[in-house]
Amino acid sequence: MAKEAALARPVLAAFLVLLTIYVVPLLVYGVASVVWGLQPPSGASPGRFLFGILITKLGTAIAFVALLSAARAVWGDRWLLYAFIWFVMFAFSELGEAISGRTSRLEAILGVVSEAIYAPAAAFLAQWILGRSPG
Repeated sequence: MAKEAALARPVLAAFLVLLTIYVVPLLVYGVASVVWGLQPPSGASPGRFLFGILITKLGTAIAFVALLSAARAVWGDRWLLYAFIWFVMFAFSELGEAISGRTSRLEAILGVVSEAIYAPAAAFLAQWILGRSPG
């Protein structure tokens, strides 16, 4: 029974992180599409596009929670620092996408805005669900 409970917290944390990092960009890009006429990428159906993003975010959510969980003794209650490190990584990824031409400058900015919202929210939720660090 204790084993199931030990697994339940990281699974719940990963689910909440996934929900956070998936929904926040949809809202940010949704607002941008209304305000600035941002168009979805061509060449894929909207459903397929959103499913592809979900799969990518699933891998990120699992890694986010697994690393935080595995190193809780190191991170302790410093979830904001953990979020900042992930934010920097995500922001450089957006910058690289814009430089390479795979996304527009506006899309990169919206990505950074999304990440500035969801990285700390996800880190807070994960830390809260996983509980305080041992020791």
